[in-house]
Amino acid sequence: MTLAEAVLGAAFTGLVAYALFGGADFGGGVWDLLAGGTERGRRTRERVERSIGPVWEANHVWLIFVLVVLWTGFSGVFAAAVTTLYLPLTLAAFGIIARGAAFAYRKSVDTLGMRRFFGAAFAVSSLLTPFFFGAVVGGVAAGRVPPGIAAGNVIGSWVNPTSFLGGTLAVLVCAYLAAVFLCGDARRDGEDDLAEVFRRRALVTAVVTGAVGLAGIAVLRTDAPLLFDGLTGRGLPVVALSVVAGLTALWLLMTRRYIAARLASALAVTAILVGWPVSQYPYLLPPARTVDEAAAGRPTLLALLIALCAGAAILVPALVYLYVLFQRTPSERQEGGHPPG
Repeated sequence: MTLAEAVLGAAFTGLVAYALFGGADFGGGVWDLLAGGTERGRRTRERVERSIGPVWEANHVWLIFVLVVLWTGFSGVFAAAVTTLYLPLTLAAFGIIARGAAFAYRKSVDTLGMRRFFGAAFAVSSLLTPFFFGAVVGGVAAGRVPPGIAAGNVIGSWVNPTSFLGGTLAVLVCAYLAAVFLCGDARRDGEDDLAEVFRRRALVTAVVTGAVGLAGIAVLRTDAPLLFDGLTGRGLPVVALSVVAGLTALWLLMTRRYIAARLASALAVTAILVGWPVSQYPYLLPPARTVDEAAAGRPTLLALLIALCAGAAILVPALVYLYVLFQRTPSERQEGGHPPG
């Protein structure tokens, strides 16, 4: 493994973490959107708010991490991507801002009308933000981002079948992850009826996601042949692993083993994400720029890798502690001096 590949691997690890934790966070907003009317959806929205409330800001650390590593270690690729795909990236950024503001404000307003307004802003932005991120990934993976400043088509780079497929799958995967995570959270807090609701939603979403993924094969074959060849060639083992892990997660959900279902679902999503770089290796901007060609100089990469290792030693234990702390049962939180909720 070269130094450039090590740095890129660190960035991709951050991307996977953001897809899993941030994805489940966005998915909670999707279920908030689909919860129903004010009274009918009250318990669902309260469950979503309690689950994502302690960690929703922390999840964006992974996005910042990925952007900083790409900007520093692969500045040419970063510049090409953000200048060609600035429209969906800007819309995603506005979605993150609107979502965060709405989530914070809707808890502090008193009138029903304003709570509905901020609730709608939170839910809709939770749906649109992962779609735009998925469209960005689809544009890059399909080879529609050439090297150079604003060298690609600012509309066609993300308004195309592969980007729409990527955006749709991103929303579905976020909703699926959130439903799986919420199953365990609801049962942990004694809300067995809500756990059943989210279990059914997870199963239905998994089936829909699988159907869209199968239909997407035809899309990739015609619209992104290089990506299709990679996924059905070198990337086939990780795609198969994703299928096996996904089917395992379905069985675990049907048997109500929610913690194990979380792990299997995370493995399924991780495997399909890994299939993307594996299928287009050694290109970072296919088919024009390889990883080594796009990387910064060795001193920059070495300094960046050292900084990443030092930062990880501080950040990762803190985030693990945060996630573990809020996965305790209400009685465990009270015993540890933390209020339930």
